[in-house]
Amino acid sequence: MAKSRLFRSTMVVSSMTMLSRILGLVRDVVLLSVFGAGGLMDAFLVAFKIPNFLRRLFAEGAFSQAFVPVLSEYKEKYTLQEVQILISRTSGALMLILSMLTVVVILIAPWVVTLFAPGFADQPDKFAVTTDLLRLTFPYLLFISMTAFASGILQSYGRFAAPAFAPVLMNLCMIGAALIFAPMFDTPIMSLGYAVALSGLLQLLLQLPQMWQQKLLVAPKIDFKHEGVKRILNLMLPAIFGVSVTQINLLLNTVFASLMIGGSVSWLYAAERMSELPLGLIGVAIGTVILPSLSASEAKKDDVTFKKTIDWAARLIVLVGLPAAAALFVLSDTLMQALFLRGEFTLRDADMSALALQSMAGGILGFMLIKIFAPAFFARQDTRTPVKIGIMSVFANMIFSVLFIGIFYLLGKPLHGGLALATTGASFVNAGLLYYFLHQRGIFRFGAHWKKLFAQFVISTLAMVGALLVAVPYFPTHASQWERVGALILLCALGAVVYGAVLLASGFRPRQLKHG
Repeated sequence: MAKSRLFRSTMVVSSMTMLSRILGLVRDVVLLSVFGAGGLMDAFLVAFKIPNFLRRLFAEGAFSQAFVPVLSEYKEKYTLQEVQILISRTSGALMLILSMLTVVVILIAPWVVTLFAPGFADQPDKFAVTTDLLRLTFPYLLFISMTAFASGILQSYGRFAAPAFAPVLMNLCMIGAALIFAPMFDTPIMSLGYAVALSGLLQLLLQLPQMWQQKLLVAPKIDFKHEGVKRILNLMLPAIFGVSVTQINLLLNTVFASLMIGGSVSWLYAAERMSELPLGLIGVAIGTVILPSLSASEAKKDDVTFKKTIDWAARLIVLVGLPAAAALFVLSDTLMQALFLRGEFTLRDADMSALALQSMAGGILGFMLIKIFAPAFFARQDTRTPVKIGIMSVFANMIFSVLFIGIFYLLGKPLHGGLALATTGASFVNAGLLYYFLHQRGIFRFGAHWKKLFAQFVISTLAMVGALLVAVPYFPTHASQWERVGALILLCALGAVVYGAVLLASGFRPRQLKHG
């Protein structure tokens, strides 16, 4: 992939992701306004998180990181017909495994809910609704995993727009379900279960026309003996704990939160959604774009381009991730009040969600670095190293959870804040260990130019924080929601202008973001 095309692809994915994130924010405002925090909203979030967790774990996480490098190698070395055979056999194996998993989970849904939300067992009504919702939402895993499979193929051929646009459909489905169809149900929140399953099917259908244009839409066929399928499965099993370890940690938070006071699951969800804005806009976009490029460089044994690609991605990550983390910490209360304080979402809910966001904000940079460090291993078809690091990160999250929950308890603070802080700690353990092994093996290391770059980013971020701290007291807390949103936009604009101005004054120039 040409260097200019790599940047353009990143901008395409980032812009489509921005649209999706904005609609996702509207979706969350609507859901929390209509259903509130706690109660049935907690039930839906658990039922939705289980298939969504498995999607990120198996489909977008382990499977994509195992499939794309093998597909890139076939694309470089073999004919189109052999690539088509690989796609046919892989899709057949994936559909068979996912279909069996879907049937099993639907049959044993009560046990699955008990495993992932043990705190609901003492609340029969909430437990029953969660079980029913899980049976509705779980087929989403089959549809969205096949969507991720199709997206991996298109991305390997430089087609990024449709895969990046697909999540918009889920947001539209859920907004429509909450505002239009929910009143038609005896239990209104059940409408969201149908919306989730439908959105998965629509996202899959969106990918098919472009696959047809690329002559890659082939009928699935089951053949586990195919050489490519065996390699993908061998790479996939350890990769489950690699790039998706963040999701494991977040799901563990849901398990712990189900044992806490009502609303804890919803408060953590609101904080996660806000922290995912910069992660989705830049971290996921760059991680998506560089994996095919890194895989192609590895197939050609072009180590120079391989290293320059990671360095380029890291510059963009730190440029955005550092100020984003600081801004979310400073503006946590302002964000929650401006965006979510309406309807059934009370001021107490906003305060509790802000506490979780403050604890989670520091980990944004760690989350984003994982998105570029992990693909460096997967592109080299090394899944053992990320799995070892992933396991250590999960254990670190458990230790941090116990430690920080204990500290928050002694300080008299809401315990869900300790869970969010544990996620932050685990993200830096994961990112730090990934970089350590990249450096140790000579795959990538931060060069001397990073000393000046990092100083420029830190100074500019501190200036931005200072400007925000001066401006935040003037935020109109008791105004209408539209006025609060307008004031929030002005605050964000102020922070961006100050950050950019100080960055330029420090000697940083946009050309430093060029690949290589």
